[in-house]
Amino acid sequence: MPFGRFFGGKAAAPKSAPEPELESEAADAVEASSDDDTEIVKEHDDADYRTRAIGVMPTGASTGSKRVEALYGSPDAVGPTHFSQAVGCRVTDVDGIEYIDCTMALGSVALGYAETNVTRSVVDAIARGNVAGLSSAREVEVAERLCGVIPCADKVQFLKTGAEAMAAAVRLARTYTARDVVIASGYFGWLDWAAEDNPGVPVSTRQLVRHVPRDDIDALTNAVSQVGSQLAAIVIEPVVERLPSKEWIVKARELASSVGAVLIFDEIKTGFRLRTGGYQAFAEVIPDLSAFGKAMANGFPLSVVCGHHDVMDAAKKTWISSTLASEGSALAAAAAVLSWHDQADVCESLATIGAEIRAAVSHAIEASGVRGPEIDGLDQMWLMRWDSPKREQRFLELAAAHGVLFKRGAYNYSALAHDEDAIREIEAGASDAFVELRDEEAAE
Repeated sequence: MPFGRFFGGKAAAPKSAPEPELESEAADAVEASSDDDTEIVKEHDDADYRTRAIGVMPTGASTGSKRVEALYGSPDAVGPTHFSQAVGCRVTDVDGIEYIDCTMALGSVALGYAETNVTRSVVDAIARGNVAGLSSAREVEVAERLCGVIPCADKVQFLKTGAEAMAAAVRLARTYTARDVVIASGYFGWLDWAAEDNPGVPVSTRQLVRHVPRDDIDALTNAVSQVGSQLAAIVIEPVVERLPSKEWIVKARELASSVGAVLIFDEIKTGFRLRTGGYQAFAEVIPDLSAFGKAMANGFPLSVVCGHHDVMDAAKKTWISSTLASEGSALAAAAAVLSWHDQADVCESLATIGAEIRAAVSHAIEASGVRGPEIDGLDQMWLMRWDSPKREQRFLELAAAHGVLFKRGAYNYSALAHDEDAIREIEAGASDAFVELRDEEAAE
């Protein structure tokens, strides 16, 4: 059982998780989704899907990080690109081949794919009708629970993506302060306000955001001094590959308060992973607004902007709305995730599991004698650094051939579903890939 080792040997539902009485068809769907022996019907091969994807989508994938060149390093790389099933930490491609996944959907899944309690809650929500012309009652219930676990949250507003939530936070800050300029440090999605050099974004929009290096107190102080009374917000992604210095975060809080600006944290990755309430709960530095998403709903599309009631109430003066922001299936998923966090220290378990996966890959590197790759980052969201993009691509191809999917250039995420068997398979697959890479390079 994947969760047993970390929760007292019992993989049961959290006590606070509901056990809905599902209609028979819904119950059958849940059972089918969690059955590891579900037959995969192969209708097409992966190469066929790649070709078809390029024919009907401009980049071949709607999510930029899932393009072939983003996954492996080049468009002609060898490796799976499309999945037909995902359960626990195992993904099956359209050829029927199974892999251990260390990417966990770019960190949006922390419990495991098709986790039983989340799936039951979602199927029940769908069976009851996931959307209507009225707001879902679940919206109020989940909002109340989020206000109870996120330190800055007096009020919340739901959206669908992290980029949406961050854009909403900036809109609220500008409305609240009646100012326009933002100082930013981090990555906040693809929408216009956050784009530095992307074509299609007006120069006038880019000029309203001053980007500063992370963890640089002098750069942040100087930027605030230059902007002065025009500053609407300081927007920070606190964790980028490592924890920031406490001094930098405290200074950001002090500077924002001193000029009447809003401090915003991007907690899309850190919420429900580093701590349930995000980095702010870890550092005990409270922003005025923050955005959460990803693991909050275990892979279902849901995000929130939340914060101090005065700043959040600026939503009454501007317009922030999305037709499906509060549809029931994603809210049901978030409720099930909250129940897990109510019952157990999920984040501590993610750290423990992540440390074991890191150690397994480190052992594989050491045993192979390969030089160049290094393991870095936090246990819950670690990464592999390479001295050569070419070598990294070849390793990723070889690892996939041995049944393990690693993330290129960014984070690998632990999940509760990474049990002892999975970690052993990760080490074995990585070891085989490193040895093959070593032998190929020696033969050149």
